[in-house]
Parts: sequence; C-alpha cells; structure tokens
Amino acid sequence: MSKCFHFIGLALGVLSVGHLPMGARAQGSASVLYTVVVPAGEFGSVNFTRQLVSSLASAKVFCGGIDKSAYRVDCLAERLQVVSDTIPEGSDYDEVRQVLNETSADLARLARTNRDTSLPSAPASRRTDSADRTTRALTPVSSAAQAEVGRQAIAILEEAQTQLLRSAEGSNSRSIQYAQISQAIDSTKVLLRS
Repeated sequence: MSKCFHFIGLALGVLSVGHLPMGARAQGSASVLYTVVVPAGEFGSVNFTRQLVSSLASAKVFCGGIDKSAYRVDCLAERLQVVSDTIPEGSDYDEVRQVLNETSADLARLARTNRDTSLPSAPASRRTDSADRTTRALTPVSSAAQAEVGRQAIAILEEAQTQLLRSAEGSNSRSIQYAQISQAIDSTKVLLRS
C-alpha cells in the first residue's frame, strides 16, 4: 500500500518558496499541484526529498536577498518553519519536520534575545515578486551582536545536520536522502558568515 500526499505551492520564478493551504489561491500567482507517492515498505520519496532540498535552496536565496544582514537569522528561522510546514504529518519525514521545527524555534529565539531595538520588526518580500513574502515580521539582530549570533546560529544549523545524519544510520535510502537535506541546510550557513 502506498501513501499519497498532495501539495499546492506557489510557482515563483525558478524556485518556489512556501506553500498555500489546500484550495487557496493567491491573486496574480499561479498555483501548482504536485503529488508525491511514497511506496509502502520503502523510505520516503526521492522526488519529495528533491522538493525539500529545493525549498531549502529557495530559503537561502530569499534570505540572502535581504539588504540588511540584521534580519537574516530570523529570516532563516521563518523560512525553515515554512519548509517544515510543507512536510505532511505521519510521513517518513516526521523526523525532518521535527528537526526543522526545533531549528526554526532556536534561531527565532536567538534573534529575539539579541534584538536590535533601533530597527523595526518587518516582513520581508522578494523585489521580483510581492507574493513571495515572509509569513510574519522578522526580528532584527543588533549590529554589536551579529558576529556572535552568526556563530551561534551556525552551531544550531550544525546540530540540525548532526541530528538528521544520526537518525538516518542503519538505512541506506534514508541515509542518502537525509544527507541531501543536511547538505542543503549546510549551504544556508553562508548567510550567517557575512
């Protein structure tokens, strides 16, 4: 018996970021329905893993496009939550969902703890597509704390990678897919080094 999951997402340029709830439509944007079938007895779906990796790459591009580096840690937190929310509960990717949720919460907490009170909390959007915007206002990190916060955020992302890779031990197909997701998380660390 196979599991079948349906998703509706925004088609935004080359990469898609975020999703719409079932039946929702954004004005002026195209919706794309895609189906992922997870064969019984096998781990996950190569196509769904590709979608997760693509969503993480989109998060990196989106947050990298923010002019003020003060917002990047919380942007990454928000985008990881958006990616996590696209993972259906009760699937082979529950552990990925949990790791992304915890990582998102840790990054958001780090930003709030080091908030720059001289800058406003504000939503972010891509200049090329106003439909591609954060789901909440982002918290800026003070300039004095940015270097240390960047190091701590990198440590949080590395912990997420470690958790994923450890949880995949013993399963070749899970190990390959989790390694791809882990690598996509690793690529986001470049945003925190500037």
